[in-house]
Amino acid sequence: MGINLTIIYRVTGFLFMVFSPVLVLPIVISLWNQDGLSHYFILSFIVQFSIGLLIWYPYRNQKYSLRRREGFLVVVVFWILLSLLGASIFVFVLNLSYVDAIFESVSGLTTTGATVITGLDNLPASILFYRQELQWFGGMGLIMLAVAIMPMLGIGGMKMYLAETPGPMKEEKMTPRIVNSAKLLWVIYLGLTILCALAYWLAGMSPFDAISHSMSTLSTGGFSTHDDSIGYFNSTAIDYIAIVFMLVGGINFSVHFLVLQNRSLKYYWQNTEVKIFLLFVLFMVFFVTLSLHLTSHQSTFFEELKNAAFEIVSVVTSTGFGLADFSVWPLYLPVLMIFISFVGGCGGSTAGGMKVMRVSMLIKLVWHEIKKLIHPHGVFIIKFGGYQVSRNIQQNILGFFSIYAITFVFLMFLMMMVTDVDQITAFSAIATSMNNLGPGLGEVTQNFNSISSVGKMIAASAMLLGRLEVFSILVLFHPLFWRT
Repeated sequence: MGINLTIIYRVTGFLFMVFSPVLVLPIVISLWNQDGLSHYFILSFIVQFSIGLLIWYPYRNQKYSLRRREGFLVVVVFWILLSLLGASIFVFVLNLSYVDAIFESVSGLTTTGATVITGLDNLPASILFYRQELQWFGGMGLIMLAVAIMPMLGIGGMKMYLAETPGPMKEEKMTPRIVNSAKLLWVIYLGLTILCALAYWLAGMSPFDAISHSMSTLSTGGFSTHDDSIGYFNSTAIDYIAIVFMLVGGINFSVHFLVLQNRSLKYYWQNTEVKIFLLFVLFMVFFVTLSLHLTSHQSTFFEELKNAAFEIVSVVTSTGFGLADFSVWPLYLPVLMIFISFVGGCGGSTAGGMKVMRVSMLIKLVWHEIKKLIHPHGVFIIKFGGYQVSRNIQQNILGFFSIYAITFVFLMFLMMMVTDVDQITAFSAIATSMNNLGPGLGEVTQNFNSISSVGKMIAASAMLLGRLEVFSILVLFHPLFWRT
């Protein structure tokens, strides 16, 4: 049996209707501030909802089981189409070229945080809030929102959950029913966002800035309402609040669920991946602080410690908030920061990168092969968190790492071939895009304005590949995917 297009149309149309209310708050903000942009948001809302309704309505009464292949196809098609529709606001309001608008839209939805827009301090609040909303909904995954209410369509959401959920242990669920898991994820996500906004507000941000930055902090997206990012506020309290909640966004949300359910912080330390993640962050903060202290004498030790902690957490969680410009740090540190972004946060978090669990398992697999060379007849069991790792998961991790590296190298060479950028710019542009980081090196230190249109489309493709973890997209190009 081939691909069931009926279910694709039905689910995709429904998802467009689910997403269209995202435009409601920008409409309210625009009307409140009388910035003259409300009609653009209203038109976009009508268009998106109408497209969804027209696609969904003819198939509304047909119920089929959503299989794995259709789950992958819906996720990819929806993300691509939504990125195209989301770009319309940037075209109409900011007069961006459609390539630049698509880049900005994809960057927001994938929580990459790279931008082509300058002069944020002078933009209307409605368009600034719209950018933040893109990241917030993209952070947890728009598909998750649909999974939570999928029963009303008579469609099981597990296949879409597998395609959307980041991390190697995709089969794990917090509750027996995936719908309940999705609802709990959104409740936790919303609650933490509100808590972050309150902390920012108490630390001195305006209510608008506090809400806006809490959305991009928990989503580990990195968009800001100011060109100077978090550095605009010049507040130590705000800096440390950002560090805490970026770490929260980089931790598996199922672990947050366990902590809240049992009212105990011990579950953070009992979880092997979270433990490795936090130890890795602490080690890198210590290493970078020491490097800065020995090579730079422009700041006090505590200022260097704060800057190192902020930038390390921002990079490893793929948030991309700016406080100190790490591209001007001495010696090897700028390149080291880009490599750190490949590690990323925990599986099941809003962070990008390859995920801590995969990198940890890869190191274990390398060590396992070394021991096999020393003791060819020995029997060694690979464990993670006290559990034996199956051969299937080992192969999955090796396969993911291989295809991630091959895709990265291919896109980097493609960027150099079709644009006139140097090697450092090409390397960091693809790295920051695939890892959903944001800031890079060379010409993309601050933004992607200087990159050609073709280069921006390559970077946007890298963002989608990274957000959907490569396989979800590449599987569509295999002939067997489309056969019976």
